[in-house]
Amino acid sequence: MFANVPTVPRTRRARVLLVLAVLLAVLTPTAPALAGAPHQTTRPGAEVVDVTRVADRQVDLSVRSAALGGRTVEVRLLTPDGWNPHDRQHWPTLWLLHGCCGDYTSWTNMTDVAETDSLRDVLVVMPEAGWNGWYSDWWNHGRGGDPAWETFHTKELRRMLERDWGAGPDRVVAGLSMGGQGALLYAARHPGMFKATAAYSGSAHPLLNDESTDRILGFFAGQDNDPLRVWGDPVAQRRIWQAHDPFHLAKRLRSLPVYLSCGDGTTGPLDPPGATSALEADFNRQNQALAAELKRVGARHVTTNFYGPGTHGWAYWERELHASLPMLLGALGVDGG
Repeated sequence: MFANVPTVPRTRRARVLLVLAVLLAVLTPTAPALAGAPHQTTRPGAEVVDVTRVADRQVDLSVRSAALGGRTVEVRLLTPDGWNPHDRQHWPTLWLLHGCCGDYTSWTNMTDVAETDSLRDVLVVMPEAGWNGWYSDWWNHGRGGDPAWETFHTKELRRMLERDWGAGPDRVVAGLSMGGQGALLYAARHPGMFKATAAYSGSAHPLLNDESTDRILGFFAGQDNDPLRVWGDPVAQRRIWQAHDPFHLAKRLRSLPVYLSCGDGTTGPLDPPGATSALEADFNRQNQALAAELKRVGARHVTTNFYGPGTHGWAYWERELHASLPMLLGALGVDGG
């Protein structure tokens, strides 16, 4: 059937193929690469489309996610000494989650985490979770789909980091406020994924009472969002709400080291004069309830620091990160000294 197709002499054919290869190499778009970054291949799920070194030991990955509808979001890595993704060494990993209205840069911008010596043997993963994402696969009135932050973090991103970027299978997770809830949820909803969890001023029991439920619905409504997209209605979709309330997941946390800390919302030693926080007072009640429930279900590795006066602020969260690191690093088998 190819009888009428003209043939090309062998030497001329080789010349043509060489020219085509050069053109493809020149014209095919490539993302700027970090020196030593692994070769990326296209796979369903998440893929890195850009890499930026932003500071010593700090690398930002731009990640395109199927769980987020094909959008590209950022993930900041605080890398250990000697980290090189080419050498296939896998490092113990601390997932550090930001709060509502923050982003993947919050922990490095607002605390001394990048200067903390005890983290120089750990890969710290600080993923974007949306201004108001709540570490959840949104219900979207029963349709599901974008955004699916939990799927992005616990499946797509985790697998990609462990395949290509030196993350190991030993993981712990910590976070503040919305991220504190995320740390507790991920540890409870994915048994065996994390060896310990810590929540600083976390939303630990959003179904505690009407005040707590109304408050989180107010957050869900931020940026003109339909608040029922996240978990649905707290009455009609009660089971979905309970599945995202750490208090109702306490039995799943009882075998893990858990660190809970919170202030009571009154003016504390790290606050400006007269500062108060109704949000912190609410979260304090929620954390006290979760601590009591953990005790009731037989949890034996719970550390609490309900430190009294203190508002909802970074000075406390930085302090509490340091206070919880011995527990977190101990769970990883890392010397925190």
